[in-house]
Amino acid sequence: MADRTFKNLIEYGVFRIVAGFLQALPRNWTLAIGAVLGNLSRYLLGKRRRTAQANLMAAFPEMTPAELDRTVRGIFRHMGLIGSEMLILDRLGKRDRLEDLLTVLGREHLQAAMDEGRGALILTAHVGFWEIGPVLFPYLGVPTDFISKPMKNTYVNNYFRVQREAGGTRLLPAKHGARRIIKSLAEGRAVGVLLDQHIAPHVAVRVPFFGRPAWTSPIVAQMAMKLQVPVVPAFCWRTSDNRYEVEFQTPIHFANDPDPAAIVANTALLTQKIEEAVRRDLTQWFWVHRRWRD
Repeated sequence: MADRTFKNLIEYGVFRIVAGFLQALPRNWTLAIGAVLGNLSRYLLGKRRRTAQANLMAAFPEMTPAELDRTVRGIFRHMGLIGSEMLILDRLGKRDRLEDLLTVLGREHLQAAMDEGRGALILTAHVGFWEIGPVLFPYLGVPTDFISKPMKNTYVNNYFRVQREAGGTRLLPAKHGARRIIKSLAEGRAVGVLLDQHIAPHVAVRVPFFGRPAWTSPIVAQMAMKLQVPVVPAFCWRTSDNRYEVEFQTPIHFANDPDPAAIVANTALLTQKIEEAVRRDLTQWFWVHRRWRD
């Protein structure tokens, strides 16, 4: 235990030095460094690179070796950009004017869902700059909570928690997530859930994702059906000039159907929305994750 704590403190010390250095730089310099580190990580993280390659080859068997290589390069560069941007998240809307960086599409869809008075479930995924939520929703004036898995290093986790909750959003631990979601919705808040990661089979359903069965959490569909709460698909893509385009899509309403087949069908529909978002730019999804597992 003591060894783990000491290691966490060392990691946190290095992390704070790097974070402090990047925060002191202009945003374009920070992103440039992030892009370089992302490119470098493609060589250092061989296991992650091979996972991305395997996932892409399975999803796109027609992809040529040159296309595969170009896509994987883009994925790691994007990861570097995301990592560096996360470290200056608290600057967005302050030192870096959020209105200069954002184009928001479909804001009326989010407002329509909230006007129903039952809160809303925000369906999103590890697409583009997904970490913008804690800055974006306070900017839009929508009280929002996010389901979040804690990081292994508690000191780094606490650092990001402070950043993410600074604008008024709240992080809800994934453990006992259903109860926490119900409570937040009862308060009339939106709840953001990322639905694109592998989930243990005993708490998941299998639905198609890029033509392959993937174990997926049914929690969004279940909550939406049981509580009659609208689901708003929302994604944030990085543009070529390092700005962001956020899109809120038309709210989805599910019937309160107790049939387990309905839960699977609705979860499949939500997963399809995520696949459509990923297809917009393959380099902006987290292909290094083992999404498909037997």
